[in-house]
Amino acid sequence: MSRDTQLKERWEKLVEILSNQFSQGEDLDLDAIIYLIGVQELGKVHNKFKKDEKVNLMHIAICRLLEPYGFYAFDYFDADGWPHYKVKEELPPLKAGEQSVLMKEAIVNYFLEREFID
Repeated sequence: MSRDTQLKERWEKLVEILSNQFSQGEDLDLDAIIYLIGVQELGKVHNKFKKDEKVNLMHIAICRLLEPYGFYAFDYFDADGWPHYKVKEELPPLKAGEQSVLMKEAIVNYFLEREFID
């Protein structure tokens, strides 16, 4: 099985599982899944978040997802328990499709590490 085919199958399985769990079966999009990862990484799953906090949650998720690729490194937790990352290497310019594939791959790897999917 090609790497692209395997990624596509794993992505579709992950979207199905998360959508059933969090949106009554309506497919979650990439941004929604990134947001869920941010909430997971913050560890405050029952909180209500303001708009700016939601943006920060997505930033946390993106940093965490791209950490294994060498773009970010965890730095510290602030007094409120929010994780902070530092940039290790700037992301190269990517086309929209390339960005999407990178993020989907990073998300699939994130859930593989946690043995949420196989």
